[in-house]
Amino acid sequence: MLSVFPFTGEQFPQRQYFVFTDAGKPVFVSRPPNATEDLAAITGITSALISVFADSTLIPSQDSPSTPDKLRCINAGSTRITFFLRPPLYYVCVSGWKEPESVARMHLEYLHLQILSVLTASQLRRIFERRTNFDLRRLLEGTETFLHTLISRLQSTLALSTTLSALSSLRIDSSLRNRAGDALVPSSKSGGRLDILYTLLISSDSVITIVRPRKHSVHPTDLNILLNTLHTPSVAANPASWLPICLPRYNPQGFVHAYVCFLEHEPLEPSHNQQSPQPDDKDWKENTGKIGTSYESSGYLGGLVLVTVSGGGDFDAVKKWSDGVVKVLDTTGLMPMLRTAVKAAPYGCSELGIPGLRHFLYKSRVHVQVTSPTWDEEYQSQDDQRRLITIYQKVHDAIHAKSGQGSTLKLQYIRTDKEAVLGWITQPFELYVALSPRLPKTVAVGAANGVARWAKREEARLFLRDAPVF
Repeated sequence: MLSVFPFTGEQFPQRQYFVFTDAGKPVFVSRPPNATEDLAAITGITSALISVFADSTLIPSQDSPSTPDKLRCINAGSTRITFFLRPPLYYVCVSGWKEPESVARMHLEYLHLQILSVLTASQLRRIFERRTNFDLRRLLEGTETFLHTLISRLQSTLALSTTLSALSSLRIDSSLRNRAGDALVPSSKSGGRLDILYTLLISSDSVITIVRPRKHSVHPTDLNILLNTLHTPSVAANPASWLPICLPRYNPQGFVHAYVCFLEHEPLEPSHNQQSPQPDDKDWKENTGKIGTSYESSGYLGGLVLVTVSGGGDFDAVKKWSDGVVKVLDTTGLMPMLRTAVKAAPYGCSELGIPGLRHFLYKSRVHVQVTSPTWDEEYQSQDDQRRLITIYQKVHDAIHAKSGQGSTLKLQYIRTDKEAVLGWITQPFELYVALSPRLPKTVAVGAANGVARWAKREEARLFLRDAPVF
């Protein structure tokens, strides 16, 4: 299938996100309106619209005999207003990016999950059962930076992995990855005593290794929420932190505890290809504090972070065990080897030697992990990166029929005046490649095959396979 459309004018005006209660009380606004009266008007009108649609139902049909008529989005010219309803909270996104509806709804769902990481689902339910008009801002005070950081990252680095519902893994030699994983495995005695759920070694947005109990898997969404929390300035600024956090996919009703230890004390030089786009509005930055300041801009880009997630609250025991892991990494020589590997991990499209290839996004469906190269010279600006990410999302939406399309696809090809993008899904992988729009479609197909062959050859280094369990 071929779609051709131009890009003109300002393509990426700042998105706005609103969270309010079903009683119309504001909870969070990403970009405050000009006056308090504007916010009251917005929440009032939105609440009224939601109520109207919630009270009506569809006429029963053969396809949906009793489906309620839920308000999902409103299209107003080039602007789309998307709704995500999780009573007692309502989430709204106003966007002019022309992205699929499914993308905005995914953003809103992540906002919901980030709020649940601070207040569990059971806490939220109890609060509003007692007082329907409760002002939730009091309980969330001080945690707004989690949401601001999430919004910033969903429009840049985090967009690639969340779109494909996968983890981002760091490219590293498989033997080194395995040795690091073995060093993180707790003994049967300490693992049971500390109630360790899993231990991670990460670098920026990417996972190096995960060690987990044999019967417990790690959900990508939970890990993305955890990583976003680590990117928040209040966490990233400290050498170590002890965080109570709810992981909604694991258990939305309760908290676990994460001990976070930043292993890099000296900042590493950030790669110009890995810059994280930040919001453009200076006034907005001032209004929201250090909006967009994250893990990368805190000097830990490419650094190492050890995260131990425990079901218990024994801080001293968890810290002692984590300190022991760090000592093992140091004494065995693994620490300097890992630091060297982290610096060497980024790769460019030129390494593949495929003519015309500008960028790609590859997901191993077997391992539920993604990999992508650094941004090529055609994508050094923030708008160029956002444009390509949005096209990836359009192709992904069409392939998976996420916005009400009639059926799923195996191939989707989109050409604009800036680039051509081919999406291809098979049983073992999902792939999106970007090339020059002047090249014929046959070249795009050949490039996709070339990337697939390269990924298969490099699979042991690209992805975390057979992670240790205990």
